[in-house]
Amino acid sequence: MLSSRMAAPFSYNRPPAVAAQAMVATSQPLATRAGLRALERGGNAVDAALAAAAVLCVTEPMSTGVGGDLFAQVWDGEKLHGLDAAGPAPLRADPESPVEETGPRSVTVPGAVAGWGALAERFGRFGLDAALVDAISAAEDGFAVAGRTSRAWWLSHAGLALGPPPDLGERVRLPELGATLRRIAEEGQDAIYGGTIADAIASCTWLDAEDLAGYRSCWVEPLRLDYRRTTVCELPPPTQGIAALEGLGLLGLGGFSVAEQVECVRLALEDAFAQVRDGADVTGLLDPDFLARRRREGSLDVVEPPGGTVYLCAVDGDRMAVSLIQSLYDSFGSGIVAPGTGIVLQNRGACFAISGQVEPGRRPYHTIIPGMLLRDGQLLGPFGVMGGFLQAQAHVQVVPLLADAFDPQGVLDKPRFRIDGDLVLLEGELWDSAGEIEALGLRVAAEPDSTLFGGGQAIVVQDDVLLGGSDSRKDGYAAGY
Repeated sequence: MLSSRMAAPFSYNRPPAVAAQAMVATSQPLATRAGLRALERGGNAVDAALAAAAVLCVTEPMSTGVGGDLFAQVWDGEKLHGLDAAGPAPLRADPESPVEETGPRSVTVPGAVAGWGALAERFGRFGLDAALVDAISAAEDGFAVAGRTSRAWWLSHAGLALGPPPDLGERVRLPELGATLRRIAEEGQDAIYGGTIADAIASCTWLDAEDLAGYRSCWVEPLRLDYRRTTVCELPPPTQGIAALEGLGLLGLGGFSVAEQVECVRLALEDAFAQVRDGADVTGLLDPDFLARRRREGSLDVVEPPGGTVYLCAVDGDRMAVSLIQSLYDSFGSGIVAPGTGIVLQNRGACFAISGQVEPGRRPYHTIIPGMLLRDGQLLGPFGVMGGFLQAQAHVQVVPLLADAFDPQGVLDKPRFRIDGDLVLLEGELWDSAGEIEALGLRVAAEPDSTLFGGGQAIVVQDDVLLGGSDSRKDGYAAGY
């Protein structure tokens, strides 16, 4: 069983998935299957995304769950909509208290279920109850753990909260989580934000019942940047979507070498760390004069910890598209499971370290960013890459390739870099660029562990067919019909 706990190399030359009507791409086989089943039953892309998202809460519990946050973009065929379902710190939090990385004081209000409800109500053909059928079955009847999932479980001590880490192929049941999902199916999103489940969450964290009862998700206008012939769409603060857009804007002013990508990402992250706050207006970072001036400047060190997240996307026969991302932040989040519920609670409050203090009733800097690409006012496709603070870095690396090519699987499987302070980790043949990066005054290191470079999914519309990919660094796949 040792092999399931080791870093497994990802495969190259895996062809993209191809479909004429509809497609789903996720990081877990059962989640992709659940999304396709929703489509086959007559659901649309939102129904498929919700079914897949719920299954991911069961089959990849170190990365996402009912106790986490969610962001999404929905292309309804004519217009783009952004959903912000990230919860705040307690209203009564002490701003002078230290920022905690894990434990009860790292927990913020979980927004994911409110996001599910908002998506189902506004765009779904089915109710939330239908979207949760496959997830409930997986939790109650059990699921077989995939290889990379097993390794991630073994590497996280916090995972012990759900029992001993499973080995590759081991069958896992999560009956308490299954019961919670049943209650959500029966009562709707309010099941989480009131009653005994809310009491259980409050009993083991610094959240009050009032913090949970008062939470609402909200619809927001995505930020946009024209990059060559493609419009790149990201969500506004508290997400770091602006870092991806600024990085691409800077990249568009010069060449496309790996060293130039690294420098543009460093500049964009520096600005995001300084300016991204809950409710902040960051559109000035995309001003052409600012970008031109910034491109001539140097950057400081940016230090980025890893994170635990899942990303998924779906496109249906009417070309509605969903780009959805859910997260607990760190692996198994805060390390706390709300008693009797099976809900692993996120530690998103750790990101208040970016601003230097806890902000009562507000959201911290948010790493998770779902992406959407448009071309000539029409859908090109949803995309995203999980991996904590890596995500904006990865968007800058994959968007130019997605914009120029129609092989999303090949794009996702290409080697990546990851910036951590003055150290740049390089994957695979990117080591050939080590000298150029060192010339910037940075250190470089070859990194054999592919899990540090995240995992993404993408679906691209090519004429009247769909091409999809799911990162080979994860266990899932893209599929359609």
